[in-house]
Amino acid sequence: MIRMFAAVVALCAATPLAAQSAKETDCGYQADVVAAVQAARMERVRERQVVDHVAGTAPEWPEKYNAVVPLVTPWVYRMKMKELKSADLGEAWEELCLQQ
Repeated sequence: MIRMFAAVVALCAATPLAAQSAKETDCGYQADVVAAVQAARMERVRERQVVDHVAGTAPEWPEKYNAVVPLVTPWVYRMKMKELKSADLGEAWEELCLQQ
């Protein structure tokens, strides 16, 4: 009985850690996407070509994150180049994502 209780407690304690790890991974991939779009903007890639440009860099995130590229592109492209040069949008995105 004690072993069973210990196993249940260990499982319950591990579940939030696994969920937190999955969230950290997800936020990390999202941040990588945002950083890739920022890099494309810094390289003066036209906004209409960002999706193809980012895909051509052979990103290391899972394919489902490619859907994020067209969603964040307008946000990044509305920023002034001066702001982009001094900002780390990927890091900022990850920080905000982890807070949610």
